[in-house]
Amino acid sequence: MSKQVTPYKNSQATKKEQVADMFNNISGTYDFLNHFMSLGIDIIWRKKAILELLINKPKVILDVATGTGDFAFEALKILKPEKIIGVDISKGMLEIASLKINKRNLNDVFEVRLGDSEKLLFEDQTFDAVTVAYGVRNFENLDAGLKEMYRVLKPGGKVVILEFSKPKVFPVKQGYNFYFKYLTPTIGRIFSKDSTAYSYLPESVSAFPDGTDFLNRMNLAGFQVTKAKPLAFGISSIYTGVK
Repeated sequence: MSKQVTPYKNSQATKKEQVADMFNNISGTYDFLNHFMSLGIDIIWRKKAILELLINKPKVILDVATGTGDFAFEALKILKPEKIIGVDISKGMLEIASLKINKRNLNDVFEVRLGDSEKLLFEDQTFDAVTVAYGVRNFENLDAGLKEMYRVLKPGGKVVILEFSKPKVFPVKQGYNFYFKYLTPTIGRIFSKDSTAYSYLPESVSAFPDGTDFLNRMNLAGFQVTKAKPLAFGISSIYTGVK
C-alpha cells in the first residue's frame, strides 16, 4: 500500500475532502499553471495518451477526475465519440469545464457531473473507454478507483491513464526532482492563492506507485494486457489496460 499523502497536513478531513478543497481553491489558475509549468508539453502528452484509443474508436467515454476538461476536449477532437461524461469531486474545476463546454458549443457531446471516482454512479459495462489524466494519484483509495473503472467498462473496453512518474535516468532525475521540489511550489505560491497545492504535487508524485507497481495494481483490479509507456525519460507515463 502506498503512503497516504494529503494536501493539508493539519486538517482532520479525509484525503478526498482535502483534494476537493484544494482543487476548488486553485481552479481559476489551474489551466494556466499547468501549461506554464510544463512549458506546454502537457498538451502533447495528453494528445499521445488519447491516440492510444484511436484504433478502438470508442463511442461513449468516461473521463474520470476530468478537472477543467482538457483531456476530454482532446478526446473529442481526435476520437470524435458520440458522448463523453466527465466526473470530478471539485465543484470549482467543473464550473471552469462547464464554461469551456458552453463556449465551444459542445453541450450535446460533453457533459460533466460532480462525483466520486471511487464510487461511480453508473451501471456496470456502460462505457467503451475510460480515461484519466493526472488524477489517479489523488485517489484516497487507488484500488477502489481502479476497480470502479473496470466495473463501468464494457467487455473489451480500454482504460487510458496518464500520470506523473519518477524518472530514473541521470541527469533527468536530478533536474526533475529539483524542479518539482523547489520551483513548482514557488511558482504555485506566486500565481495561486493556495500555496499548499503545489507542495502537495511533488509529494503525491513521490508517494505514487508508478511503473510496474502501478501495472500490478491495474492487474489486481482485473485489467489485462496492461502496458506502461514512459514519456520524456519517465517524467510522465501512459498506462493502458483492457477489460
